Amino acid sequence: MKKILITRPLAAEIVERLKEYFDVSLNEGKKYSAVELPEVLKDMDGVLLAGGEKIDASAVAGATRLKAICVTAAGYNNVDVDALTAAGIIVTNAPGPANETVADFTWGVMIASARRIAEAAQYIKEGNWKHPVGTLFYGTAVNGKTLGIIGLGRIGQAIARRAVGFNMRVIYNNRNRVDAAVEEECKAGYKTKQALLSEADFVVLALPLTKNNYHYIGEKELDLMKPSAILINIARGGLIDEAALSAALQQKKISAAALDVFEEEPVIFPGLPGLPNVLLTPHIAGGTAETQYGLASAGADNLIAALGYGPHAFHPPAILNPEVLKR
Repeated sequence: MKKILITRPLAAEIVERLKEYFDVSLNEGKKYSAVELPEVLKDMDGVLLAGGEKIDASAVAGATRLKAICVTAAGYNNVDVDALTAAGIIVTNAPGPANETVADFTWGVMIASARRIAEAAQYIKEGNWKHPVGTLFYGTAVNGKTLGIIGLGRIGQAIARRAVGFNMRVIYNNRNRVDAAVEEECKAGYKTKQALLSEADFVVLALPLTKNNYHYIGEKELDLMKPSAILINIARGGLIDEAALSAALQQKKISAAALDVFEEEPVIFPGLPGLPNVLLTPHIAGGTAETQYGLASAGADNLIAALGYGPHAFHPPAILNPEVLKR
């Protein structure tokens, strides 16, 4: 029986479904170190990757049986797809289940940042509300403003569709311009990166982290933004130079930021937590029970197929390196 590793606890139903096909090893929540991971992988045929472990050439060097790494998320920047392709290992992700949940969350932190909700809530919790607050927590309106989305994939599109109810002008930048039908559905107009940053009142990062867009937002980009603009990152932490952002927030180069992801999470750049104009959350944009079940289920489907079982045997639905199948 083929052996698989599940790197984090998942819904019991999904674990039981996988046990129908495999000898399952379930990690109860520990994050494997770079030293431990190769030792754990060496006897595995497949991995359901439900954590942030970095899977690169060194991690799989001794894993001669390993045939598939299936990520239970849309993002897969912790997996070196090129290295695993060279090793003949299938890699899959789980696009789709988190789209609407992440879009909802994005609008939540957008409104919270614009209206300074977290600051006001903390003010009350600390017992400071003794008199009328007057203009103390004046924020900025969301309705009627310009929303700039960088990365108009599935999640970016879900964010854009919600803007109709707020009478917002939507502009976007993408590696490649999307089809006219998608632009029409999202009521979104294409802009260069520079134009988007200079025109948008809210800038949302919804693009994947790759080698080419590391620190996609740095000092130069922050200088292009309006002093009243708010930056929101629900994608990956490495997209933002956190030191540059901290300085920009302190110097009021931009009004505020909302960050759900961080470059070295759970470590946060020390200049950020003490700032009143930044809303920080611990990577929870996709954090609903329904979404996490959907992601885990999609990952399980991919793993079952990748290892040769089920209706899609040897053709997993969300494969990232289909060239491996040709070998």
